[in-house]
Amino acid sequence: MAIMSNLHHVLIVFLLAPALMCSIVDSMLFEVRSSHPKCISEDMKANVISAGNYHVVNHNNVGTVPDDHKISVRVRSPHGHGYHYGDNVLFGDFAFTAAESGDYTACFSVQAQTMDPVTIDFVWKTGVAAKDWNNVAKKGQIDEMELELRKLNEAVTSIHDEMFYLREREIEMQELTDETNTKMFNYSFISILVCLSVAGLQLWHLKTFFERKKLL
Repeated sequence: MAIMSNLHHVLIVFLLAPALMCSIVDSMLFEVRSSHPKCISEDMKANVISAGNYHVVNHNNVGTVPDDHKISVRVRSPHGHGYHYGDNVLFGDFAFTAAESGDYTACFSVQAQTMDPVTIDFVWKTGVAAKDWNNVAKKGQIDEMELELRKLNEAVTSIHDEMFYLREREIEMQELTDETNTKMFNYSFISILVCLSVAGLQLWHLKTFFERKKLL
């Protein structure tokens, strides 16, 4: 029974790992217009490897891409630290290790004034998918089976770390929700007190007015 249980866990890992590898690769195709930059965000925790590449799509597939389709790219950390800068380029790539947890942003803009939208093909990899496994295999001189086992080990470790990271974010969100609820309660309580005070003053004013007019 123990052997069957271990085999069951191994099978689950083999099934989950490819899904994780796919889920942490963000590939997208989008359009950017002049004076309307577009930003893509990626939530990452500290010490996670990230890599990305982008290029302007040539829809005509003939000749070169026009100069007015060149783009500028900025990749920044949650605190605004720059990790990549590309100015008036048609393609580029970046790679870095996250120094802090939070939302990292990649912003694309078209500097030239053109009526045509610029289409960008952008791939952003994080975690296990961002690692250069071919280079690892060449340097370590390891066989295919060992390489796959290393990938699975990295995937399991990434799942474990991601679970703790999501738990921390859940705690932060819960604390924010509790703080917001407390502020809303205080605001509602103060609003009720103000309304009651105004109503009391109005009643007192009416009573004083009627007494002065000898209507009461």
